[in-house]
Amino acid sequence: MPDPYLPATAFLASIDDDWRRHIAVIGPCLHQPHAARDPYESLVRAIAYQQLHARAGDAIVGRLLALFPGKAFPRPEQIVATDFDQLRNCGFSASKIATIQGIAQATLDGVVPDYATALAMDDEVLIERLITLRGVGRWTVEMLLIYSLERPDILPADDFGVREGYRRLKGLEVQPTRKQMIEIGLAWSPFRTVASWYLWRVPGR
Repeated sequence: MPDPYLPATAFLASIDDDWRRHIAVIGPCLHQPHAARDPYESLVRAIAYQQLHARAGDAIVGRLLALFPGKAFPRPEQIVATDFDQLRNCGFSASKIATIQGIAQATLDGVVPDYATALAMDDEVLIERLITLRGVGRWTVEMLLIYSLERPDILPADDFGVREGYRRLKGLEVQPTRKQMIEIGLAWSPFRTVASWYLWRVPGR
C-alpha cells in the first residue's frame, strides 16, 4: 500500500538537516484522521479532551456514550436535553457543559454545519464561524480541520506541542511566539498538517 504522506515527508525532509534527521528517526507519517466525523461530534469530543490527558478524555467520552446506549454518538437534541448533573457525573466541568450544550444548540440552529457543508468551506471561513461559539477557540476548530475534514495544510500555531517541538528541533532557548510560528510555517506549506504531526513527536532535549 503506498504511503499517502510520502510527498509531504519528502518535501519536509528537503527543508534542512534538522528536518531530515528528525524525519529519519521518526519514520513515515502515521497521521490517522477520523474521516467523515460530523463537525458537531468533533467539537464535542475536542471540548471533552481540552486541557486533559488522553486517558482522562477517553473516560469522559466513554461515560457520555454510556448515557445513550445503542447510539454511536448522542445527537444534538439529546445533549441539549441532558440534565446538568448527568453531564457533571461524566466528568465535564460546568464550563464545558455550557460549551457542549451550546455547540449542540448551535448545530440545531444551523450555525455548526453538517459534514458535507463543512467540507466545502474554506479553512478560515469555517474557523471564523465556529469561534463565535462559547468555549470554542481557534485550536479546537483546527483539530476539527486536521482530524475530521482531513485538511493537509493546517498549522495550529497556538499549540504548545507544535511550538515546543520546533524549539527542540532547532535547539532554541525559547519557543517561537504564535506570530513567529505562523511566519516560520509558511515554508512548510502545503504540508503543514504533516509538519505539525512531526513537531508533536520531537523528543525532549
